[in-house]
Amino acid sequence: MTSSLVQSVDWLTIAPPTLTAVVALAVLVADLFLPPERKQLLGWTAIGGLTAALVLLLPLRAGDRSTFCLTARAQAAGHLDACSYTADRFTLVIQLLVLAGALLTALLSLDATRERLPAGEFWFLLLSSAAGAALLPAARDLATLVVALEVASLPAFALVGLKRGDRMSGEAALKFFLSSVTATAVTLLGVSFVYAATGTLHLTEIAQRLDGVPGQLQTLAQAGVALTLVGFAFKTAAVPFHFWVPDTYVGAPLPVAAYLSVVGKAVGFTGLILVTVVAFPSYAEVWGPALAVLAALTMTAGNVAALRQSPTRARSAVRLLAWSSVAQAGYLLVPIAAAAYSDGNQIGATVAYALMYAAVNLGAFAVVALVARARPENRIADYRGLYAASPAAALALAFFLLNLAGLPPGIIGLFAKVTVFSTAVDAGLGWLAVVMGINVVIALSYYLRWTALLFRTPEGATERTSQRASAPVTLAITLTAAAGVVLSAYPQFVLGFAATALF
Repeated sequence: MTSSLVQSVDWLTIAPPTLTAVVALAVLVADLFLPPERKQLLGWTAIGGLTAALVLLLPLRAGDRSTFCLTARAQAAGHLDACSYTADRFTLVIQLLVLAGALLTALLSLDATRERLPAGEFWFLLLSSAAGAALLPAARDLATLVVALEVASLPAFALVGLKRGDRMSGEAALKFFLSSVTATAVTLLGVSFVYAATGTLHLTEIAQRLDGVPGQLQTLAQAGVALTLVGFAFKTAAVPFHFWVPDTYVGAPLPVAAYLSVVGKAVGFTGLILVTVVAFPSYAEVWGPALAVLAALTMTAGNVAALRQSPTRARSAVRLLAWSSVAQAGYLLVPIAAAAYSDGNQIGATVAYALMYAAVNLGAFAVVALVARARPENRIADYRGLYAASPAAALALAFFLLNLAGLPPGIIGLFAKVTVFSTAVDAGLGWLAVVMGINVVIALSYYLRWTALLFRTPEGATERTSQRASAPVTLAITLTAAAGVVLSAYPQFVLGFAATALF
């Protein structure tokens, strides 16, 4: 009888986020004892820890492990066979995306921690955020989900404001903090309402019990579902909850902006997928149309704002990528909205698109970080004639931008957009497919305008950017470009997720 009260713990299943958290603590302690000239070892320790966490995903690739499950006594009392941590295919793909994104961010950050940012604090915060982001896709109860969401978000506030003495960095951190705290408060209120109406926090049990909520609790349950969805809409930067994105990206250190654009976005969308498809399928007629409208508004607002960016404005390159990320969030919302009108298999299209977006967007930020070493203002106009100064960097950036636009030679961007478009059509959301098509055309304008600028004749003498490139930044560009090429040559690796059920 005593043994039935003890939950089993599968340590291998929880190894990737656990190792990341342990390395974060080790880096923080080591920072107290290392002299300033050896602080760079902390960065390589962080990179080694993230690499080891990625390797630990290999034994889990079957996607059939769970831990922290309900005890036998709880199940005998009428609870379902529910677990708080599940390493299924969905979990492993998102953990791969998150940990690989954090690893590339770490490579981009080595120079920044050597020159401007406090190394110990930076690496501890980055690894802590990555640990929370890796825990979140495995969460199968609302308590674990909210804790993982905050573990991923709270260190990100500090990362944004880590440029000491920089007014823009402090302002960006404050805006990010206020918007995220508001989102968390709304999410917690929604979660409390759902718990009060259903009496459980496990997502699968919530899905079962929402169908049988007593009449006097129906309003409470509906309010809980709506507030929880609004909270996650903040995290995904969906319109009208997107106002913090451009200023936060511009004020943050460039590697942190890259991290937020990929890993931060993956955190929000992962949570949104779990609460909609797993916990609230019985309310699909509510959240489906709402997410479809949010998708249309988000992609339109992001693309129109990106189109209006002046090439001569300071930091316009980062600002354009920020608005572009808002538009990409709109595309990522489309399959989630479509899942409300079917059996939920469309979620794979969001995962496939997120994998493509992560590789090419991190690559674009890596090239921007490279150019920023010679041109701190980082205007789009500074990229004129980049091919003459650094052919490899120009070709890589052109490849990334064309993928984001959905154009060859990198066909993975095109295939990912067609897959998302198909989910809208198959779900009967023809109007949303039309809106997406219009937005893709709008996006072509600013992506192609920036790409063409790379190959124009430079005005006056142009400094050879490649001479100032560091090995870690070069490695990050190489890895992301290689990933884009491989995915374009073998798109079935990514698009296979769109054709199968992940839950």
